[in-house]
Amino acid sequence: MSRVEAAHGAGGRAMGRLIDELFRQAFDNPLLNAGDDFAAFEVPAGRMVMSTDAHVITPLTFPGGDIGALSVHGTVNDVAMSGARPLYLSAAFILEEGFSLEALRVIVESMARAAREAGVSIVTGDTKVVPRGKGDGVYITTTGVGVLGEGINISGSRARAGDRILISGPIAEHGVAVLAAREGLALGGELRSDSAALNGLVEVMLAGLDNPDRLHCLRDPTRGGVAAALNEMAAQSGVGMRIDEALVPLRTEVAAACELLGLEPLQVANEGRLIAICEPESADGLLAAMRAHPLGEQAAIIGEVVGDDPGRVALRTRLGAERWLEPPHGEPLPRIC
Repeated sequence: MSRVEAAHGAGGRAMGRLIDELFRQAFDNPLLNAGDDFAAFEVPAGRMVMSTDAHVITPLTFPGGDIGALSVHGTVNDVAMSGARPLYLSAAFILEEGFSLEALRVIVESMARAAREAGVSIVTGDTKVVPRGKGDGVYITTTGVGVLGEGINISGSRARAGDRILISGPIAEHGVAVLAAREGLALGGELRSDSAALNGLVEVMLAGLDNPDRLHCLRDPTRGGVAAALNEMAAQSGVGMRIDEALVPLRTEVAAACELLGLEPLQVANEGRLIAICEPESADGLLAAMRAHPLGEQAAIIGEVVGDDPGRVALRTRLGAERWLEPPHGEPLPRIC
């Protein structure tokens, strides 16, 4: 068989072969190979962190990534934004009848590579098949668990007036790359998704602080981009925020593409960037730690937390004017994660 058939989700021999010949080979580890409907594992001492995410991106493959790697990166990053070390993932696949098994193999192998690079194991999962025309090739849901070390207390509710706001690198690359691939747009330059696992960067950041409690907030600005992430944390913490547009890293080709398409770069999704909010005395040291890691080489301090205008984010534009930076209304870039 070269394509997904209804039998692949029926619980019989075809499903067993799919699991054995594709998923188990790609994700090979003792917990998965036990063959149970669960995984029992030892964890280090500390608080547990858990997150889950569904991935329905179109197209399934795009410059810089695919749905397989993205499904690992998205959940690893959600766990890592607590300061935790991600350990294990589960993965559920919803496959459309007629989908190419070779295309599925490419996605699964990409997912396995992403998990190895992130230092996590995919230890349990599930597969379902929906009728032809009732899906979009493949959807993947991943759930991750990790362990949180002593003294780490990171939350979107911990921003305080005077804190500095940092970002790990250039923004809007994922959303623009996916849009260009989906619509077949030749926008010039090399447009690639920034999709990446950020847990290694977070570990370096925490190690660079004399006290991890000085790092108050972490957030990966995915759907809704930097604008949504900052507004969410401002509301959670009951504070205002001020950022300077000129300080936000943005590649020339991405800026040009956003201008052509009428997009606000600060509202476009990212999949390999993080926002950090820390005490002002720790900002320079945290920035240096971020820049020492490959995923933070272009990190920058882009603004500060203020006590007035709680729940709102002000943007100082490149022209020197100031306006409110609002989260996006509706969904300008559908199916990007």
